[in-house]
Amino acid sequence: MPRSRNELKERLDRYRQISLSVTGRKSGRTISRPVWFVAEEDALYLLPVAGSDTQWYKNVLKNPRVRISAREEETELRLVPISDPEGVKDIVEKFREKYGAGDVKKYYSKFDVAARAKI
Repeated sequence: MPRSRNELKERLDRYRQISLSVTGRKSGRTISRPVWFVAEEDALYLLPVAGSDTQWYKNVLKNPRVRISAREEETELRLVPISDPEGVKDIVEKFREKYGAGDVKKYYSKFDVAARAKI
């Protein structure tokens, strides 16, 4: 666990990818995936690559408690699903700013949902 929220934020500022661990909605097992993210002020934003068809997102709908890992630092968060089109659009723009519109277009296929956690 990070020693402080500031330490977690500093670590997130240094990385382009984190590990997201969710609980499988059917298996109950912990499933980890590398994901892109955007961290701003006190929020962490996630954008599922296949939108609402993404498995980790479906798992979060059943159990919103997740664990993120930025190399050696880990913490538990509660993800809040976002399906409001304007809210999703804002998060997509944040991803385009961080990773580039070309890469977002290349890797993401559906923009109908996103997720946010307080950090």
